[in-house]
Amino acid sequence: MSVVEYKLLSDKKSVQPHQTSESDGCSDAQPKTYERDIFRRIRTRDVCSIVRQLATLLRAGMPLVPALSALVEQLRGIRGRENPLADIIEQVADDVNSGSTLAGALSKHPNVFSTLFVNMVAAGETSGTLEEVLLRLAEILEKRLHLAAKVKSAVAYPLMMIVVAVAVVIFLMSVVVPSITGIFIEMNRSLPWPTRFLIATSAFMKTYLKFIVPVLIVALLGLRAACRTKEGREFADRWKLKLPLFGKLFLKAEIARLARTLGILLISGIPILSALEIAKQVIQNRVIAGAMDSVKDLVGKGEAIASAIRKTGLFPPIVYHIIATGQISGNVEDGLINIADMYDDEVELTTKTLTSLLEPVILLFMGAVVAFIVLAVLLPIFDINQVL
Repeated sequence: MSVVEYKLLSDKKSVQPHQTSESDGCSDAQPKTYERDIFRRIRTRDVCSIVRQLATLLRAGMPLVPALSALVEQLRGIRGRENPLADIIEQVADDVNSGSTLAGALSKHPNVFSTLFVNMVAAGETSGTLEEVLLRLAEILEKRLHLAAKVKSAVAYPLMMIVVAVAVVIFLMSVVVPSITGIFIEMNRSLPWPTRFLIATSAFMKTYLKFIVPVLIVALLGLRAACRTKEGREFADRWKLKLPLFGKLFLKAEIARLARTLGILLISGIPILSALEIAKQVIQNRVIAGAMDSVKDLVGKGEAIASAIRKTGLFPPIVYHIIATGQISGNVEDGLINIADMYDDEVELTTKTLTSLLEPVILLFMGAVVAFIVLAVLLPIFDINQVL
């Protein structure tokens, strides 16, 4: 058993694995009252900054406790004495000053410092490379934030355009169109089919919209509640991977996140089985997380990690081929980092492509709807002019 394995086993009671959320990137349970206050929520960006600053102070030769105290002073100066991160760092400094390891002190705040964070710090303390490990942690969190922002922008922009388009159509059909088409109805003349269709649709929306909106809201809330169950979440995650256009984007983002985390864990000296268990916790998709459980079981039985990943059937061939090449050369870590960099670039390229493709499609659809409404209104007017 290696030194790091011993350290991980000895800290098992104080460092329990837990799921991390995409919203904060490194948090989950919330044990303290002030840490549950939504108005004092600690952002991942703030944690990234503190980690990088701590690494810089340690690299400059400052002892750990004074470095932590300097960070507390820095945080107090930024947001006053009500800074929740400053409170936590101050507690960490007190625990370290009382004889605790930094990893042990951080593990008391699982809502801020995840299992990944704590185990990497433990490995850094054991190997005497704490500064380098902290810099790698900052890199992981920064890359995760950047990747999440890219995926959100790819999904949010077309959704926003669709919502605006639907709102405009609803306004036209329920407010503007009835006031215009009412004149045609009073004339009691034969109307073209586009106008009749427009009048019927407008009347339906005006009559039933007050019922349709609450039903849609209830349906969305029910769907959200269903997705929070284990079976519902797994079904939704499986469905997301099969979405046209977006399915590959979600898969690439998960692979990039997983490969970077696993690579940096291995570089930090954490054993492969422990690294697989910890890296699994950064995965947001339950289907891929389940596949990583299978990978861990196969590797535990002595199978090569590339072969285990191939058997899941979820990952593109290039992933396990790069890992297999790294195993032959004895440099799996660099292969994983290369995979992460490659898929980071692909996610960025895919988001730009999706945005450039979906924007004109949505605009064309919106233009076609508005053109149909205008045509349906103008056709009866042309007919009247011809009669006159």
